[in-house]
Amino acid sequence: MGLPTPATSVHAQLNHGNVMAASSILIVDDEPGIRELLAMILEAAGHSVAAAKDGVEAPKIMASRDVEIVITDLLMPERDGLEFITEIRSKYPKVKIIAMSGGGHIARESYLRIARNFGAHYLLEKPFSQSGVLDAIEKVQAMP
Repeated sequence: MGLPTPATSVHAQLNHGNVMAASSILIVDDEPGIRELLAMILEAAGHSVAAAKDGVEAPKIMASRDVEIVITDLLMPERDGLEFITEIRSKYPKVKIIAMSGGGHIARESYLRIARNFGAHYLLEKPFSQSGVLDAIEKVQAMP
């Protein structure tokens, strides 16, 4: 019978051998599969995760719980990520924002560049990898 693996070992394995601090993260994406995949990656790394299907539902979640990091898609029905990023910057200036996009009518690089101009701290391209997501979290955690 083996001994249980300490949680920090699991977290370290998930993040290239480094243990990252746990954060409260809100995922905003209209695709359920993307929300679920991100939640699995982030929860396995020890983060507290909430999810919203769009930029209308997300502010309600932010008003009801502490959120340190938001990962938001840029192209969503109802209310897009750029509008939501603008609201976050205004109401929650300390929250770090990771914008993600797989493109759409224009190249994804253009959407992501625009998101940075609106206040996103980090840009994550779809499709993403587990290590890419965790690297993005680690980078925004290190920002002042």
